[in-house]
Amino acid sequence: MKLSKLVGERTKETPNGAQLKSHILLLRAGYIKQTSAGIFSLLPPAQRVSKKIQKIIREEMDKLDGQEVLFPVVMPRELWELSGRYQSIQDELLRFKDRTGHDMLLGMTHEEAAVHMVMNTVKSHDQLPCMIYQIQTKYRDEARPRGGLIRVKEFTMKDAYSFHTSQEDLNAYYKKMYDAYFRIYKRMGLKNVIAVSSDSGIMGGKVADEFMLVTDAGEDKLVLCDCGYKANMEVASGIKAENDHTVLGKAEEVFTGNAKSIEEVCHFLETDAAHTVKSVCYETEDGRLVVAFMRGDYDVNECKLAKLCKSEIKLTDTDKFNLVAGNIGCLNLELPADSLVFYDDSIKGLENFVTGANKKDYHIKNASASRDLKDVEYVDLVQVKQGDRCCTCGKELRLTRGIEIGNIFQLGTKYTKTMGMKVSMPDGSSKEPIMGCYGIGVGRGLASVVEESGDDKGIVWPMTIAPWSVYLCPLRLDNENVATITEELYKQMLDADIEVLFDDRNISAGIKLTDSELMGIPIRVVISPKTLQNGTAEVTMRATGETVYLPLSTLLSELKAMIEDEINEIEK
Repeated sequence: MKLSKLVGERTKETPNGAQLKSHILLLRAGYIKQTSAGIFSLLPPAQRVSKKIQKIIREEMDKLDGQEVLFPVVMPRELWELSGRYQSIQDELLRFKDRTGHDMLLGMTHEEAAVHMVMNTVKSHDQLPCMIYQIQTKYRDEARPRGGLIRVKEFTMKDAYSFHTSQEDLNAYYKKMYDAYFRIYKRMGLKNVIAVSSDSGIMGGKVADEFMLVTDAGEDKLVLCDCGYKANMEVASGIKAENDHTVLGKAEEVFTGNAKSIEEVCHFLETDAAHTVKSVCYETEDGRLVVAFMRGDYDVNECKLAKLCKSEIKLTDTDKFNLVAGNIGCLNLELPADSLVFYDDSIKGLENFVTGANKKDYHIKNASASRDLKDVEYVDLVQVKQGDRCCTCGKELRLTRGIEIGNIFQLGTKYTKTMGMKVSMPDGSSKEPIMGCYGIGVGRGLASVVEESGDDKGIVWPMTIAPWSVYLCPLRLDNENVATITEELYKQMLDADIEVLFDDRNISAGIKLTDSELMGIPIRVVISPKTLQNGTAEVTMRATGETVYLPLSTLLSELKAMIEDEINEIEK
């Protein structure tokens, strides 16, 4: 490819609104172009990277006997009503009517379509296990798209679905897929990838793992321990610091006026957050009030709370239930009979704490868990915080951040049962197959490589997914010898199946060298009057900056060897 004909442009300026490294560099290097909030076009270089990532994914899925299929982007309402998700998923699911007035939707995931495909075609136990997968565009009406390709509305994703007759069979296949994901990321050139336990969310099922690129740029909170414990914040648990068990005085109401938040109340009463109990109020899908109490230095974990409620939850208007926001307390609280009240175990053993008095302008001080909260059942409903200890080994947990680049779930019979899929068993009975689900975001993976490997000069592509292997960079194209030899080298590289980007622009050396680093092509080959005097080419590795001078007579063979060595180093 000649750079003068390449669609897209490179720029020095940081694009407005771009903050993450990957977002900035992909825009500046001419890889992506924003069409709308959370919607991007991939320019030719990015599409070449995307296709290479997809090739790696296909190879690994095929090794697991995966059968590639293609589901429709648009599906009818009825298909999702069978699983119940048409009603349960809220604004993220884009619904519309076709020209006949029929309710349709854009697929954000394809469990229903997968079951629909295999129903009545996979009928017997001897056809299982089987796995089908696709690589396709999906749409999720994301409320807060951010970070370029990291969090988008429209995205390309590999999603796979396996069907099994037993939990043991699913467990064995799940482990194979788990290992395959690490191979995929390794082959993409990613280095700092871990798998963490996670919540299955809208997918359903009980077992789920997320694959995370550990980076400060990530928006997912991770909880790790040196003993090997790894979890997403949504499901992580820890041992809280021991509370003070000494009771000093009796509970009494005190005037706190406009002090509502934990910070304001602590300042007013000269105490600390660890000696307060705060409340958060939610509402279930069927309109029941949910009140969660926790120690004031912790934050509620909505994922854990929703599981305790066995329902989706949303923050509620406390006035609706005659509660005084900012003064809700765990003593003498009067609630509707069908309300759900939960007490986090951070309160257990807590003495001399402050809580709301359940009336305007007042709190209670010197409250005691052992004295005033008798017969309370404590649960875990908060987020792990710095200082909590590991439930496995007792060491202090580490909190970090990551970008989710893949996920796998054990779905059980959530979809096969609701959609009525059964297979015949050897004893003549019928059974709903047990499912697994496995997803990888292609665009997010692409951006994650840039996030991990990019530097202050630009992108640094691993050889396995680079859009081109070689950046052919002639300096002084007005020199006839440079122009002639470079053109000949370009043709020879194409004939030798070397993927090459030929910078055929007659511009300054500085712009060319800067663009080569910005675009991140692994090997740069410079041809100039100076190198030709010695019959050599200047060859520089983008990742290390190492430069060597190679004879023109052996240049092609040595480049091929360098490319092969780089790929082998990544995939070994």
